[in-house]
Amino acid sequence: MTTQSTYENILFDVNNGIATLTLNRPEVFNAFNEQQSFDVMDALKKVEKDKSIRVLILTGAGKAFCSGQDLKAISGMKERSLAESLQKRYNPMILAMRNLPVPIICKLNGVAAGAGASMVLACDMVVASETASIIEVFVNVGLVLDSGSSYFLPRLVGSARAFELSTMGSKVTAQQAYDWGMINRVVKPEDLDAETMKIAEYYQNAPTKAIALMKKMLNKSFQSDLDTMLEYEMYCQEIAGRSNDNKEGVAAFNEKRKPQFKGN
Repeated sequence: MTTQSTYENILFDVNNGIATLTLNRPEVFNAFNEQQSFDVMDALKKVEKDKSIRVLILTGAGKAFCSGQDLKAISGMKERSLAESLQKRYNPMILAMRNLPVPIICKLNGVAAGAGASMVLACDMVVASETASIIEVFVNVGLVLDSGSSYFLPRLVGSARAFELSTMGSKVTAQQAYDWGMINRVVKPEDLDAETMKIAEYYQNAPTKAIALMKKMLNKSFQSDLDTMLEYEMYCQEIAGRSNDNKEGVAAFNEKRKPQFKGN
């Protein structure tokens, strides 16, 4: 069954446990205005609350994924606080993505620049078209990394490469991004939908509760030592071990059949 929600600047639908969020301002390469930020945050809240959703696909309409902040939309504003914009719009969006208890697959259909690049890096898996690219474009307008890029980028590519990409605004092709460990798959443009759906269907049928716990564990590992993670693994494993999916997985193993996970 497919359900759709009406928004001004995004498309959002849910089909058999797979949610798809499409940034929908193609005339400006899906650049963010205020309303698009709030639309995305509202959709993420819906995903979090809807226990039938087991995976989220994030993509852009038209030729681009997202070109970052819409600079024309703010050109007439005087004394605009960038800190306030980050606090109210971008930071909550990135935190919501990382805290979402389902995997987020980025279907990277075109260029991702600025905050758009940050969104890509905040996803759990990225499938990119060969024609896609990622650009930390902030330096070109005299700004610094934001929306989490200063956190994700050096962890993915190392400090030397992160400094170069940040301070030179270098364009990273999809193949380079794959080679450097920034993304998971690179496919021909005509294969992007099928490859993304193949991964989404895997998560649609996977043990969702265990995957949500693993997402939390991997988030926590960035700031933790081994002792802390060993303790947290025990805590999470106790929860996973009490899930219906664990019972089903053990039963399926013993009965030599494929498990039918329900996500709880």
